[in-house]
Amino acid sequence: MSMQPIKRGLAALALLGMALPAFAQTTVSDAWVRASVPHQPSTGAFMTLTASSDSKLVSVASPVAKDVQVHEMVMNGDVMKMGPVDAIALPAGKPVKLDPNGYHVMLMGLNQQVKEGEQVPLTLTIIDAKGEKETLQVQAPVRALNAESGGGHDHMHMNH
Repeated sequence: MSMQPIKRGLAALALLGMALPAFAQTTVSDAWVRASVPHQPSTGAFMTLTASSDSKLVSVASPVAKDVQVHEMVMNGDVMKMGPVDAIALPAGKPVKLDPNGYHVMLMGLNQQVKEGEQVPLTLTIIDAKGEKETLQVQAPVRALNAESGGGHDHMHMNH
């Protein structure tokens, strides 16, 4: 058995370790924002957050929206309910997925249409168990409306 793939994997891990500043507590991956149609008041932002110590995501801000809230989608029997939450727990070392079917970020009161191919700046505020605040700047690419469609309401065709 060759040691090459293992060595390569270890080298990649070492490089990843160097890319992260020592003080960064939380990493963001797979961030994206769903494209909106003209005059649509809101859209969603999704990502995976991994905190190095027990932390929580307490707020998100973006210049493209007047109000940004963290929401949770919950199935209550057969009824899907969505509503704002104060924070999302980020257990140490466990990736927490924000997706259309669970926790996600709602960009409400959009200032303009969010178009596929654009980047949406997001500012995440995370507080760790010691009460230390961390602010993360994320550039989230905008994906088409039908990307990762979680429900039927994504398939609206606007004919003007």
